[in-house]
Amino acid sequence: MDHARQPSVRHFDHCPWLFAEEATEEQRIAQREVQRALGGDTGIGERCYVAESAAVFPDRLRLGADSYIAAHAYVTGELTTGSDCTLNPFTTVRGNVVLGDGVRIGAHTSLLGFNHSMAPDRPVFRQPLTSRGIRVGDDVWIGSHVIVVDGVTIGDHCVIGAGAVVTRDLPAWSVAAGNPARVLRDRREGRAAGEAVTTDAGASGAAAAGAEARVAALASGTGAGGDPTTATESLVAPGTAADAPARAPLDGRAQWAAAEAEVRAAALASGTGAGGDPTTATDPTTGPATDPTAAPGTAPDAPARAQRAAGATGIRAAAPGIRPDGDRTPPPHPATTSDRDSAPAAPTTGTCPARAEEAAGPALTRPGGGRTPASRAGARAGGLAAFADAARAQAVELLDRCWDGERYVDRPGVAPTVRAHCDAVEIADLLLGSVPEHLSAQEHIERLSGLQDPKSGLVPEFGEPLPPAEDDGFIGEGAALYHVLCVGYALDLLGPGLPHPVRGVRNMTARQLVVRLESLPWRTAAWGAGAWVDSLATAAHWNLRHGDRGDDAGGTPESLFGWLLTRVDPWTGTWGSPSAEEGRLQVVNGYYRLTRGSFAQFGVPVPYPERVVDSVLDHARDTRHFGPGRENACNVLDVVHPLWLCTRQLGRAADGYRRDEIHDWAERQLAGVLPRWQDGRGLGFGPGTSGPGPEPGLQGTEMWLAITWYLADLLGRSDELVYRPRGIHRPEPARQGIGGLG
Repeated sequence: MDHARQPSVRHFDHCPWLFAEEATEEQRIAQREVQRALGGDTGIGERCYVAESAAVFPDRLRLGADSYIAAHAYVTGELTTGSDCTLNPFTTVRGNVVLGDGVRIGAHTSLLGFNHSMAPDRPVFRQPLTSRGIRVGDDVWIGSHVIVVDGVTIGDHCVIGAGAVVTRDLPAWSVAAGNPARVLRDRREGRAAGEAVTTDAGASGAAAAGAEARVAALASGTGAGGDPTTATESLVAPGTAADAPARAPLDGRAQWAAAEAEVRAAALASGTGAGGDPTTATDPTTGPATDPTAAPGTAPDAPARAQRAAGATGIRAAAPGIRPDGDRTPPPHPATTSDRDSAPAAPTTGTCPARAEEAAGPALTRPGGGRTPASRAGARAGGLAAFADAARAQAVELLDRCWDGERYVDRPGVAPTVRAHCDAVEIADLLLGSVPEHLSAQEHIERLSGLQDPKSGLVPEFGEPLPPAEDDGFIGEGAALYHVLCVGYALDLLGPGLPHPVRGVRNMTARQLVVRLESLPWRTAAWGAGAWVDSLATAAHWNLRHGDRGDDAGGTPESLFGWLLTRVDPWTGTWGSPSAEEGRLQVVNGYYRLTRGSFAQFGVPVPYPERVVDSVLDHARDTRHFGPGRENACNVLDVVHPLWLCTRQLGRAADGYRRDEIHDWAERQLAGVLPRWQDGRGLGFGPGTSGPGPEPGLQGTEMWLAITWYLADLLGRSDELVYRPRGIHRPEPARQGIGGLG
C-alpha cells in the first residue's frame, strides 16, 4: 500500500483508526456531516468515526468518545457504547445492545439483541419481535464471525474466540469459544495461548484443551490499529509474568482459583442441555432450555447456578460461598430502609438509557408563584437560584409539616424516627443557618445526646432495643449503624458532637477488623459492605474526637485503609462484584458509602480515580436504574459524589478526564430534579417502593438538596445556590489524614 498518498474516504471506512491522525480538514468536515445525517435519536462522542458505507439506521444511538463504526457495518435498534469501542467491517448490531468501555468487535460478527417468537399458531414471519437486550462489559474482545444472541450478558475482560455462538452469559475474565460457546479458562490464570487446560473431567478435559488451542488461532489480537481480526496477541492476562509483583496483594487466591476450576470442569462435563441449540436458548414463547444466568455448561438446577454470570461488567464465577480471597462468605447483611440513603432500588425495566436527551420536564415554581417549563436551558438560565430561593422561603413550612407535636417524622402519617430528627437539623442548618424552631438548640442537643447508650456508644431506633454486639464488639446491621452517621453529624452541627465514643470500634483489634472486612458480602451485597465500612470509619472519626490515638484505638483507621488499598480492583477502582440482575448498582452504591466514610471523610485520595469515573459513568447508563422517571436519591447521590470526588482529585481543567460526559450527565440530572420541588413539601426520595418512596419528606429533601449542590459544583455553578452542605454530605474532609484531628 502506498502510504505516501492521502488516504481516501474508502480507506478510512475500512481503517477508521487512522482517521484521527491522517484525515484532512475537508475530510473531517465531511465526517461531521455524515454523523449529523444519521437518523433516529443520535449522540456521537468526541473523535468518533462512522463509515459512509456503513448502514446505520438507529432508533437510538449513543457512541462513546474515540469509538468507530467501520465499513459496511449494519446498525439498527438501540445501541449505547462506552468509550474506545470498535465495530469493525461487516459487523451487525441490532436490537437493544449496550457496550462498556474498550469493547473490540471483530469483522463479520453479529450482536442480535432481539428475537422472533415461534408459537405454532401462526407463521414465523407473523410472530411478534421480542428483545431482552445484550450487555457487554468493559475491556471485551470479540473475535470475527461470532454470534451473540438476545438476552446474553458478557462480563468485563472477556475474550471470545472467532466463530463462537454465545447463547449464555459469560462471567468476567472468561476466555470462551465454540458452538455453543463454553468457558475455557479465566484470563487471570496466566497460561499462555495454546497451553493445555488441566481438569478432572476426563474426555471433557481433553476437549477443553483442544478448544483452548483453537482459541489461540481463532481469537486474534488488537494490532494494526485495533482490528481484533489481524493481530497475534498471546492472550496472557494482565497480572501474569511482568506485572505479577504489582498485583500480588490482589491475586493471592489459590483457594478460589481451585474452586473455580472445579466449577468449570463440571460445566464442561455436563454439556449445555437441549442440544445447545442457540435458537431455543432465547425462545420467548417457551423460555430458555436452561437457566440463562447459570455458569456456561451447567445443568439448570446445578449448585453452580450460584456462580451467576456477570452483569454489564461481570462477576467472578466462584464456588458457592467462596470469596475470591478464599474465605467463606456468610449470608449478606440485609439492608434496612433506615440505613443511610436506603437500600438500592429493586431493578426496573425501561428502554431509555440515562444518556438520552430529556425533553422539557414538569413546571418549576418561581418565587413569585408563576410556573415555567423546566429544561436544560432553564437549568442554565437561573433555575438554580430560583430553586434555592424557593427552598429557603419554604424551609420552615416543610419542617412544620414533619413535626407531629412531639417528634419529627419523615412525612405525615408515618412513625417518628431518629433519622427524621437528624434530617430536620441538617435541612435547617443548610437552608436557614439555624436549628429547627420547634425546640431550642439546647433541647435539640439534649434529645439527641440522650439517645446514645453510654456503654456501647450506639443509638437504637425509637422503641427498639439496643442491637446486640457481635464477637468483635461491633454490630453488623440495623438502623443503629446509620445512626453513627446521622446522630453524630446532627450533634456536630449543633456543637457538642457525640457525648460518648463508640466502644465496639474503639476496642476492636486490627486482627478483628480484618476478619470482619473479609467476611462482608462484597460479592453479593457490596452496598451492605460499603455501608458497614462507612459506619465503622465514621465511628473511628468520632472516637478520634474523644482522644483515641494509635494503639489506644486498636489501629482501626490504619488497618481499614491498609485493607481497602490492597483489595481494590485496579480495573474498576471499586470493591465488590456486579451482577446480571442489577449490573453495577450494588458496587457503585457501595463505593459511595465506603468512600464517604473513609477516603472522603479522612481526606485520603481514592485509588485509580480514572477507572472509578469509567465504572460510574458506565453504571449511569444502566436503563434499569436511570432515565426519565427512574432516578431515586440514593442512586443519583451514589453517582454524583464519586464523580465529584474523583474529578476534584484529578483536577478540573477544561480537558479534564471525561469532562464533557460528566457535565452532560450533571446537566440532565439538574434539569430533572429542579422541577420536582413541591411547594411547602420539598422533594420525594424517588419512584418505586425503595426507601421512603415518592412522597416528599425530610430524607428525600435533605438528600436532593445535597445532590443538587454536587451536581451544580461539577458544573462550576454551586455558588448560585448560596448554600453548602456541612453535615453528612459535606464536601470538605472532616479531618485530614488518619492521624491527628485535622
